[in-house]
Amino acid sequence: MKDIKRAKRLTLGALIVLLLLLCDQISKLFADFLQVAQQKYFLGIIRLSYSPNYGMAFGIFNDNAVAMYIITGITAVLILGIAALYATVFRKNLAAQIALAFVEAGAIGNFIDRICLGYVRDFLDVSPTGFGICNIADFCITGGAVALIVILLFIGPASAFPLKKSWREQAQREEEEKHGAA
Repeated sequence: MKDIKRAKRLTLGALIVLLLLLCDQISKLFADFLQVAQQKYFLGIIRLSYSPNYGMAFGIFNDNAVAMYIITGITAVLILGIAALYATVFRKNLAAQIALAFVEAGAIGNFIDRICLGYVRDFLDVSPTGFGICNIADFCITGGAVALIVILLFIGPASAFPLKKSWREQAQREEEEKHGAA
């Protein structure tokens, strides 16, 4: 029974990653093909503005090929590490697994660009928010990371500061059982 549940969770994670990765890559193909540059911001915060990014976030290391090779290698290791965390440390925490799937999809999306093209295709200009130009993968990474932090801090009995009384009580029972068994 546990193996079936674990297989379902792994399948769910893989489907989330594949769906988000597909959205990211298709949106980048359209952006690459159209290379549109809108003049006005939609709702005052976002506009289309194609911009190849040869560096990291905000163009950091834009002119440093050695640094980018190292960072690309580190990214490959992190992609494997996220998958390992999904299957081990967070194997019983569905919310954390979903957040990790978002981070994983974004990391793979930008990794594909960097390996295949030598740069990342950015096209969503959100400069009025203070961030600059990004892509769907960047939103996945940022959103997934923020969600994971919130989950680890507040959601579920294993969180640092469980919000619900029932989670706090469950955590206390588990702690008492652990100390009683010792």
